[in-house]
Amino acid sequence: MALSFTLGIEQVQNELIEMQPPGCYWLTVNRPDDARLLARQVINAQQALTLISAGEKPQSLLEPALPNGPERIPFYSLPEKRRALLDLPEDLARTLSAKPRLILFFTDFSFIERLSPVELIVWIKKINRTLAARHSCLLIITSGSGVNSLRQTLLSTFRQLNGLAHLEYQQDSWNYRVSWWCHDQRLMADRALRLTARGSGFAAMRENDQNTPLTLNDEAICIAERQVLEGAPPLSSHWQLFDSNDMVASRAQQADSATVIFSLNHNEEIRILSQHIHTLRRMRGAGLKIMVREMQTSLRYSDERLLLACGVNAIVPFGAPMSRFLTTLESLQGQRYNRHVPVNLDALLQSLQPLQQRGFLSLDTFCQSVTQLVSNTLLPENGKGLLVALRPVPELRPEQALTLCKPRRYGDLVTVRGDRLYLFLSSCRYNDLDTALKFIFRLPHDELFSNRLVWFEDLQILSEVRQMKTLVPEAWKDMPPAAKVVLPEVTPPQPVERQTPQPVVLSFNKSGAVRE
Repeated sequence: MALSFTLGIEQVQNELIEMQPPGCYWLTVNRPDDARLLARQVINAQQALTLISAGEKPQSLLEPALPNGPERIPFYSLPEKRRALLDLPEDLARTLSAKPRLILFFTDFSFIERLSPVELIVWIKKINRTLAARHSCLLIITSGSGVNSLRQTLLSTFRQLNGLAHLEYQQDSWNYRVSWWCHDQRLMADRALRLTARGSGFAAMRENDQNTPLTLNDEAICIAERQVLEGAPPLSSHWQLFDSNDMVASRAQQADSATVIFSLNHNEEIRILSQHIHTLRRMRGAGLKIMVREMQTSLRYSDERLLLACGVNAIVPFGAPMSRFLTTLESLQGQRYNRHVPVNLDALLQSLQPLQQRGFLSLDTFCQSVTQLVSNTLLPENGKGLLVALRPVPELRPEQALTLCKPRRYGDLVTVRGDRLYLFLSSCRYNDLDTALKFIFRLPHDELFSNRLVWFEDLQILSEVRQMKTLVPEAWKDMPPAAKVVLPEVTPPQPVERQTPQPVVLSFNKSGAVRE
């Protein structure tokens, strides 16, 4: 039987978790905590292993002590330098013996991104030559913001990597996607598993049968709120109209494959509407077709994501004509909802709308809040918001411009650093920036600011936030909050005695005015 090493994920077929030497396998993980748990699970499942880490001390992966695993683990810490990463294949060739083994390389994406895509492929080829000479396996686990872009790059390394998989957190479970995995001269590709976390690591979970509708007898029924037809009568005998969304949701509790249509008039209805949709999707399954028609302008980008995550099939925006609405309705017939809907709605609300702050924040609080939001892996990559730096015109100080700034949405933050105002607009698209600035500032923003810079990618925003924090003078950080500045005493100037004007008398003669 061929020698193999395992990832240790329970209840998963061996073809998707076993690694055979020589070979290089790569796992990308969105959240660092999940990557750490997965690495500890791999270590726990081995009898012998070599551990290499970059950015985090290898000892930290072994604390607390694992219940199983090797008795003695050689570990190495790789300096976070580009040259150290490029020299890793040669270092492994000098260090490893001829005995087959598994090498675990645990690193952050910020370290791997120092290599260009071309350099990365050359680096993997060198690694493979070293592994073939030592008849060993290398497992690379990479996590952090931007790991999705690395995953897209690795998709072109099919000839160099023996396996590529991605672990993504989905609120109450994890989605484990296997792009390809080589095992015993077989290739498994394009597989997806749903995992759950236990005390010792991850395990596959059984999918329930909620995605199978109980019956298709009501597939032609349309359960709708009355406003969505704009005052028109029911279009056929299959239409059932109700006076409120609550009545629609109550009737839909008895449906299995019908079409359910809610109306939306105000932004305050989003939370209740999301509860109705989430309950229907979790209880009635994937056969139900759920639509939302926006009757007044009320949906924001984050609200659309929330409704889609709760189980909506389609959202008809405000302004769409009746013909467009009916065409969308027709396109949903025969569809099934295949996305995962988390069980806990409150956690879903908190994760998709995490910032409950708005307005002015101190620089440290501003940087901390923006970093927290951008690091949220449940939000779409490079779509979490905009960081905008605004430089006022020469006649206007930043503090004066700040008094004209009135953010109204939660998640819209502002701070001052140097001669600029920094705005973070949560869930704002780049093409909506001018519209957002128009509502935030009392006066035309084009007349208030002479220059602006915009960052919209996650890595760009995180990099700029780090620079903002490092450029704060150290004296400001160490100064106690109640510190008083003692100024030297200055002697006030003595008042100067003003001269009293004296009257002058003039007399006139033939030559003109003469002073007497």
